Amino acid sequence: MHRISVFFILSMFIFINQSEACTTAIVSGKFTKNGRPLIFKHRDTGTLQNRIMYFDDGKYNYMGVVNSFDTDGNEVWMGTNSTGFCIMNSASYNLKANDTTKIKDREGIVMRLALKECKTLEDFEKLLNDLPKPLGVEANFGVIDAFGGAAYYETDNWGFEKIDVNDPKIAPFGYVIRTNYSFTGSRDDGYGYIRYLTAEELLYNAEASKSIDHKFFLKDISRSLKHSLLNKDRSKDFPKDSNDPFYIITQDYIPRYSSASTFLCEGVKEGEPVELTTMWTILGYQLCSVAIPTWISAGPELPQITVADESEIAPICDAALELKEKVYPIKRGNGNSYMNLTSLFNKDGTGIYQKLRIIEDKIFLKTNNKLNHWRNNGFDIQEVRKLYEWIDKFLTNEYKNEFRITLLSK
Repeated sequence: MHRISVFFILSMFIFINQSEACTTAIVSGKFTKNGRPLIFKHRDTGTLQNRIMYFDDGKYNYMGVVNSFDTDGNEVWMGTNSTGFCIMNSASYNLKANDTTKIKDREGIVMRLALKECKTLEDFEKLLNDLPKPLGVEANFGVIDAFGGAAYYETDNWGFEKIDVNDPKIAPFGYVIRTNYSFTGSRDDGYGYIRYLTAEELLYNAEASKSIDHKFFLKDISRSLKHSLLNKDRSKDFPKDSNDPFYIITQDYIPRYSSASTFLCEGVKEGEPVELTTMWTILGYQLCSVAIPTWISAGPELPQITVADESEIAPICDAALELKEKVYPIKRGNGNSYMNLTSLFNKDGTGIYQKLRIIEDKIFLKTNNKLNHWRNNGFDIQEVRKLYEWIDKFLTNEYKNEFRITLLSK
């Protein structure tokens, strides 16, 4: 009995920590396909309902991803502000080995403060130094600004270590990855070592072929079913001759049951208007949702499917969770570790993600055309709002036609 109890407690501890796990990366603009910096977070959390929220209560206006039932948006988990400053984090579990401070889990509060007040990396460093200690955090904060700054801050209750993505000694290929441990923390503690190696291999190959852009992260990292330890890529290794259920265990894959949303911010080149900073967000389980672009400079009117409805949830996130039921259909025991792969990919091409890839590609194409126009002719708020209206209508029609799910009733 005692042995069973200990095993149960340890299992719950591992599950809780892994459910707060994330996979993140920053890429210097010197190494991306179009010369613009990228900041990326694949969020894992026990809070699966996520939405976008706009704020105008600070020195700068800002928007970001919040837990849907955090009605005031007290915690922001990734976002950008009107200066082109972008921030995200991954929880770290190896920075406070000898720290007995009880205050913790304030990362979302710190990131909201940063979005309210910071324009540059130096502003963020000052914020971390000036905030009362202990900070109540154990995290790898990732930041980019509109002046070429790009860095991680491995931060505990009392201070931080800066990891400069523009330093060739630290990032010879122009990128830095962090999962759920810090390189300046205690060795072999923390989580996400296998996910780190998966992301590293994917990014290394993409950098070698000069193909790193926003779509690479949103399609090939956040939806990757590659497992670096098993040396398998299930998106290419599904049973192509069958539609019968085929289950895999998603432990240590980047997308897992606890995957709740993805944030990708594409910054601007030197001299470009900061208004062109583009935030892409996937709300809900990534293999059952689509990436949607937003611009803080267009104001508080965001796509309706990404913000709170009368139930305080984002329709696109709720739809993704409904589709996710088919991906993880086993509810008893450890059923949420088992993915039915053929619900996503099948021989008929009617899998959930097979359909969504086609839908999402149309959003990528239309958005890319708009961005190219704005880069040549100036940012146009009215055109952004028309694009939002098109996204709402387009996705409402597609989800109804393909999945019989209603996003917006109007």
